[in-house]
Amino acid sequence: MTQKPSSGKSTQQAREDRLKAALKANMAKRKAQARARSAGATDEGKDNKTTSEGS
Repeated sequence: MTQKPSSGKSTQQAREDRLKAALKANMAKRKAQARARSAGATDEGKDNKTTSEGS
């Protein structure tokens, strides 16, 4: 992380590129989590209805 960019970019540009890449990865992770939650919530909702009706 303490390496200087070898491509000739300024330090500020390199920082912005790192932040952009981190943001993109974070958004992809959050989207995947949201998809998993929505799929899980749909399945859990069906399960909860059957268990609460049986009680």
